Amino acid sequence: MRIKIYIAAMLLSAAFVANLLFAAGGAPSKAENFKLKDYNGKEYSLSDFKNSKGIVIMFIATQCPVSNGYNERMARLFADYKDKGITVIGINSNKEESAEEVKIHAKEHNLNFIILKDPGNIVADKFGASVTPETYFLNKDLEILYHGRIDDSRRGDEIKSQDLRNALDQFLNGKKITVTGTKAFGCSIKRVGA
Repeated sequence: MRIKIYIAAMLLSAAFVANLLFAAGGAPSKAENFKLKDYNGKEYSLSDFKNSKGIVIMFIATQCPVSNGYNERMARLFADYKDKGITVIGINSNKEESAEEVKIHAKEHNLNFIILKDPGNIVADKFGASVTPETYFLNKDLEILYHGRIDDSRRGDEIKSQDLRNALDQFLNGKKITVTGTKAFGCSIKRVGA
């Protein structure tokens, strides 16, 4: 009888922790391969980039003021790391933002990295992404090494911690990533059915 009670308690604890992680947007430890099209209709698979040293995935938006506040920083991140073997991919999962709107927005803000449209927010759901901007840094085996914010301030002149850049630099220098997760902040992803 005690064993059954102990097992039931353990199962309830595991379910509670799993629910907490899901509610907090808990990311998986490894990304699943996926296929999405960019705003020009060209299809990409995540596995297409496995020859990169690492892959940064950023969930972004065209209408979110927080995501837009990061446009220049996202463009600079791409420029600073593209020659270091890091692929940067933007994903737009908002149901209200069309591929054409994403295309115009990218051109206006010099977002020269690949930006994919995630109809039905399927990929956002797989990652557990909840806001824009929200980032994931993967190694070539698609293991998630960092998940969270780009940095610690919406205002560029008040940044104290460059969290994503710190993770990238530590990885590229062969060091252990000291901070593997931070709390992303921004606008909620506008999901289908929500």
